Parts: sequence; structure tokens; C-alpha cells
Amino acid sequence: MRDPTEPPSDARDAATADRRAVLLSVAYDGRTFAGWAPQPGQRTIHGELLRALREVDPTIEALRGASRTDSGVHAKDQRASFDPTLVMPSRGWVLSVNRYLPPEIAVRRAARVPLGFQPRYVSRGKRYRYLLLRDRVRDPFVDSRAWRIDGLSSDEAMARVREEAVLALGTHDFAAFRSSADARRSTIRTLRAVDVTLDPADARLCRVDVEGDAFMHNMVRILVGTIVDVGRGHLAPGAIARAIASRSRRDAGITAPPDGLCLERVLLEYEGEAAWP
Repeated sequence: MRDPTEPPSDARDAATADRRAVLLSVAYDGRTFAGWAPQPGQRTIHGELLRALREVDPTIEALRGASRTDSGVHAKDQRASFDPTLVMPSRGWVLSVNRYLPPEIAVRRAARVPLGFQPRYVSRGKRYRYLLLRDRVRDPFVDSRAWRIDGLSSDEAMARVREEAVLALGTHDFAAFRSSADARRSTIRTLRAVDVTLDPADARLCRVDVEGDAFMHNMVRILVGTIVDVGRGHLAPGAIARAIASRSRRDAGITAPPDGLCLERVLLEYEGEAAWP
């Protein structure tokens, strides 16, 4: 029986008769990486994924990502596309590429899309989740996935957090919620959801789910830091509204650490054909 991770024997002779680009859904633990984007001398998600792809098809020239994640940030559904010469079913790409990836990265799905497909250009937005651990004592099972906060345990603190989060909903100028490294001219963004919920299985865990059309560098982390600062009494309620009005980073809260942030999903207008599994 043929190893399903190996390309069909005639795959490389199929030429370009059925060539398509391939769209991947990629999950990763970002703790040991310098983020998604390629950086000289740094271990990145992009670099590891492109290396693995070229083990399967050395002709692959470029990898086109849908989003960038910072150092230490995780993802469940990052999207990336490439144009292979090798013709192979979606299932084959998933199994073949995973053989060459480190354990912190996994291709979860693949789909056939038109050549040159750019996931960034068909993105309807992104959904992030930030996880807070409301505990005085560290928990080794969640420490690498959550920001541990002492000061959010009371119902009053959580009420302040929820009320503050609502202020970020809608279309606003979020200039105050980006890092100094972000030089983009337009700072208008629309947030469709900013939901704060407790994990029903573990009330110590607070989930902040943020969905929007686009995000700036550190935008979610600064939003979460501001909400947390209001919840624990470091900032007066209404800090998000004041920062939006002033456009000043000084009016927003701290930048939450990367550990608790995960890119949950990139929302695409076109998902491709024959996704697997």
C-alpha cells in the first residue's frame, strides 16, 4: 500500500495540466518563534513553513500569508498560499508538508485555489482570542497560553471589564491602540465583536474575543491591556473612549503580553475547493 504522505508516482509528470495554487490553514504555538514574518537570523513561522514546503516541491518560490503575528503569539487558523509545480490532492499536501514541520507547527487543512491567490486580498477580517487567567498563583498548564492577572476575581472587576470592552465596538480611529512601530496612514478600523466571557469549565479563565475588519500592530494587545487596567482599577472607566477621542497612546492601557493572544481565524470571502480534512 502506497504511503499517503508521498506524492503519486506520476505527479511530477503531470506538468501543468491541473495546476492550482494551494491555500493552507496553519496552526502553531508561537512561543519559540520571532513571529510569522521572515526575519534574517530569526526562527519564524514563515521560514519553517516555506522550508517544509520546499522539501515537498523545491520549485515553490514564495509563501503568501494572510496575516502577521508577533513574536510569542499563537494561531489556530493562519492562512497562507503558494504556487506549486507539483500536482497533488489537498490531502497529500497536508500529510506531506507536516512530515517536515517542527512539532510547534501543523498544517490543518489545504484547498485548491486559483494560481496567484492572495489571501490578504480576499480577507473579510480576523478573529482573535485573548485568554486571561484570574489567579494569584501560576498554573503551569495554562501559563504559556494566558496572561495571569491578580485583581479581576471579583464580580465588580469583571463588570468593569465588560462595560469597558463595549466601548471599542464599531468604527473608530484606533490610532491610540497601535505600537510606535506601526506607520500605516489609515488608523480607522471596525470592530464587529468584543466579547468578554468566562470559560464554563474553568471560571478562572476569562476569554476576550475580538473580531474586526483589520488590525494594527499590537492593537488587540493594547485593547486588552486597557480593559484589564480598567477592571483592576489602574485606569478610570471610559479609558477606551478617551483614547479614541484623543488618539494618544498615553490615554490607553498597557500592552498585554503576547502569551495570551491567539489568531483564531482569518475570515476569507473565498475558501477554495476540496478542503481536507
